[in-house]
Amino acid sequence: MPKEQNKSKGARNRTADVDASLARPGGLSYLEIPVTDARQSAIFYQKVCGWKIEERAADDWRFADPSGHLIGSWKIGRAISRRPGLLPFIYVNGIRKAVEQVAKYGGEVVKAPYPEGNLLVAVVRDPAGNVIGLWEVAPHH
Repeated sequence: MPKEQNKSKGARNRTADVDASLARPGGLSYLEIPVTDARQSAIFYQKVCGWKIEERAADDWRFADPSGHLIGSWKIGRAISRRPGLLPFIYVNGIRKAVEQVAKYGGEVVKAPYPEGNLLVAVVRDPAGNVIGLWEVAPHH
């Protein structure tokens, strides 16, 4: 969980010491992803979604999406989301190329890219088996 650092005693909900790109009311800013192999999943999300990854210690891998609006970590020992309940969709540049990377880095394509309005959408499993969606605005031909 992102940690707030309150410098004055008794301060409540201070965001001054939290990166402003994370402290967005109503915005999703932190995500813990269940995994069986943190390193493998970190590399998968780096290659498929373009996330920046950092290894802090053995099995302690952290990420930041390219915008810096979403950070998080991979957690061993949590229930894998093999069937979608809450289904996150991650925006990618070049969905077809991203989907090509899925199997190469230990995942599985559940539903190949398909049009949905003016979007291209795909559903994949990460190496742990979590189901996630990928999307991008469909290129104009």
